[in-house]
Amino acid sequence: MEEIVIVGSGPAGYTAAIYAARANLKPILIAGGLPGGQLTQTTDIENFPGFPDGIQGFDLMMQMQKQAEKFGTVIKQDIISEAKFNSEANHTLILKSGLEIETKSVIIATGASPRWLGLPSEHNLKNKGVSACATCDGAFYRDVPVVVIGGGDTAVEEAIFLTKFASKVTLIHRRDKLRASKIMADRAIANPKIEILWDTVVEELHGKFALESITVKNVKTDKLSTIECEGYFVALGHTPNTKVFANAGVDVDEQGYIKFERDKTETNIRGVFVAGDCSDRDYKQAVVAAGMGAKAAIDAEKYLEALES
Repeated sequence: MEEIVIVGSGPAGYTAAIYAARANLKPILIAGGLPGGQLTQTTDIENFPGFPDGIQGFDLMMQMQKQAEKFGTVIKQDIISEAKFNSEANHTLILKSGLEIETKSVIIATGASPRWLGLPSEHNLKNKGVSACATCDGAFYRDVPVVVIGGGDTAVEEAIFLTKFASKVTLIHRRDKLRASKIMADRAIANPKIEILWDTVVEELHGKFALESITVKNVKTDKLSTIECEGYFVALGHTPNTKVFANAGVDVDEQGYIKFERDKTETNIRGVFVAGDCSDRDYKQAVVAAGMGAKAAIDAEKYLEALES
């Protein structure tokens, strides 16, 4: 019987592992399908504390991994295929490899995946002008034109945020009315640096080594046009990677984000905790996920101490 198993290897998972390992809980970390999480898919990170000159996303995650292993974390390159939770401090995790792990506590830190349009050129130009996080990458696009894809609050907020840097922001929405709240929509419409293209979808992205332009189509007229831009930000929301745990009885909201106790990180199931983007609908930042990972490990440690008393 293990003391604690951490599922996920992004900032939340590795930070939880560091704290749990230093508490002598001998954590096992299941790395998941994308070891290191979404940050391994990004290039320069300039807003993570402690790196004034920035750091590559992959390098940051490898440093976190080394730190977790230094204190005794055992990392398994595997995926959770099934979870069996109960309230008696005896949870079972079944891995894709067939291995079954029994543990007193679990920290779920499986993150969330951004939704993309799915264009091959969109995939090919990721980190070459294509991003799913304006807060993360907006500062790289000073005085150049950018586009934002979407029509909800997230898209409008990112478009407004990008006006701090970009020379022009084009918001591309497939309908004739924004889905964003009225106050946010009004702000975008009134902003002189934002142009909204209604009834428009993206057909193709262009650029060999970096994004240069996109082709868009008006869905009512089928007219094609080209927009020159150096930044392309998808703001279609995220899908939390939580299905296997929801199937095991963990409470999730209508979008699939895991619910947890206010000011704590424990879920509705005793001994099962959560951290990072799989429970964070709002921030989606590495430093926030890391902080949640620390909180989850501390909460789990207190829980395990109470079991023994």
